Amino acid sequence: MDVSGGSGQPRSGNDEPAEQSADPTAPAAGPGDGPGPERGPRAPRPAAPPADQAEETAEEPGTTQAGRPPVSPGTPAGTGKESTAPGTDSTATGTGTGKDSTATGTGTGKDSAATGTPGAAPTPGPAEPGHHPHSHDHDHRSLAHAGIAKGEPPEPRPKEPGGGILMGRPFGVPVYVAPSWFLVAALITWVFGGQLDRVLPELGAARYLVSLFFAVAFYASVLVHELAHTVAAIRFKLPVRRIQLQFFGGVSEIEKEAETPGREFVLAFVGPLLSLVLAGLFYLAMTAVEPATVPGVLLAGLMVSNLIVAIFNLLPGLPLDGGRMLRAVVWKLSGKPMTGTVAAAWVGRALAVAVLVGLPLLNQSGALGGSSEDVGGMDTVTDALLAAILAAIIWTGAGNSLRMARLREHLPELRARTLTRRAVPVENDTPLSEALRRANAAGARALVVVDADGNPLSLVREAAIVGVPEHRRPWVPVSGLAQELTDGMRVSAELAGEELLDVLRATPATEYLVVEETGEIYGVLSAADVERAFVKAMARPA
Repeated sequence: MDVSGGSGQPRSGNDEPAEQSADPTAPAAGPGDGPGPERGPRAPRPAAPPADQAEETAEEPGTTQAGRPPVSPGTPAGTGKESTAPGTDSTATGTGTGKDSTATGTGTGKDSAATGTPGAAPTPGPAEPGHHPHSHDHDHRSLAHAGIAKGEPPEPRPKEPGGGILMGRPFGVPVYVAPSWFLVAALITWVFGGQLDRVLPELGAARYLVSLFFAVAFYASVLVHELAHTVAAIRFKLPVRRIQLQFFGGVSEIEKEAETPGREFVLAFVGPLLSLVLAGLFYLAMTAVEPATVPGVLLAGLMVSNLIVAIFNLLPGLPLDGGRMLRAVVWKLSGKPMTGTVAAAWVGRALAVAVLVGLPLLNQSGALGGSSEDVGGMDTVTDALLAAILAAIIWTGAGNSLRMARLREHLPELRARTLTRRAVPVENDTPLSEALRRANAAGARALVVVDADGNPLSLVREAAIVGVPEHRRPWVPVSGLAQELTDGMRVSAELAGEELLDVLRATPATEYLVVEETGEIYGVLSAADVERAFVKAMARPA
């Protein structure tokens, strides 16, 4: 089935934000903040500063009782936005029992700039000492204390998405078998083996080998279903991250949403269509063999199972393929993809309730093919448990679809221009204390190392600044604390939304140089700021 997912977030680089030490020499940290310290919120996975550093910075002059710096109106500072570099959205298409998982993330969506305090409307321009066009929020922190402590760099972003045992790469898309598949394969082998014992008792223990073959063949059919989604996505130039076979079927993780409702409909429909085609082929093959034989029983089982997969996936509720089709129809009629998502998600939740209540009742009444007299206490418990699991998966998938739709609605509001911190250009041999003094005077929160002609060479890392004791800063040149600029670390100030996130994911780092179209330095974008803005966008109601 076809489901919206989220995608992973790009790593923020080598260092993580943490609580700051107080340092009156650090650059100003907020609108109207004087050159004083301020404690800011921690970003995920902070690393504690060294004990001696903590002792040195425990009690610095200039803080108020609440731990905030005294405010000097009129002193500009960086934007201080909270954020992460998240990944693009991913549309997950799932099969088997028709379950779909949403990838958060990154994943998986495709606009409010996540600003700190309302009313701050940044209009930044090129970075200059003593001048920067950003306006600033009252909660911004100084550069030296802006929340990045020393820590181990995160692991590099893996080239492979992972997710189990790699089985192959049809159409260039990796196919993984999740560990949970082995559990369901054992369950199918046991259940189908019991049925074979009644139909073909002469098989004896060999019936479990036949049952195992059926389990593998059934999941091969599920893979064909998922490949149908994948081929359609590739045809529409949508990237597919991976296909995963898991406990309740399969999932195709498509990293972008279809651009039109027509494509969305086709992308969702091809999976159930292929399952119906497979059911028809197995039926035709079944007519050519004796029913009471191993081939006859296997073909009959595969025909019925593919028919069930197709019908279940066509139910009109997210996260099933039928829900994606319903979403496409409502999208086409209303002209709004969000309206389609809301409608299909609530139908999906109603469907989850119907499965929870209706499936055990149907089985007890014999409507599913059995006899009501044969249904025992254990069968009733099993039916109720299965119905609860299916209902939970459908309900959760519908909720995830709503969340990802909300993200896609707000994601364009993540703009590089809004999130960029004011920066001060300094030369290689500038002492750190002098660089911080200039940044503080300019109300900046970032340092850019430039050559004699003013061309940017590297970015001074916040984490490195925090790691230098105050008494050593006059003797430490900024060049020793800087990270050399690569092409991927230069970001256009015009980038926003998914385009911005794609650029950050392509080159994971803690800071990026933001430039105007003319090549002028605009400022520095922190991955931690993007992370916090992303989280705020997710929390904002649609």
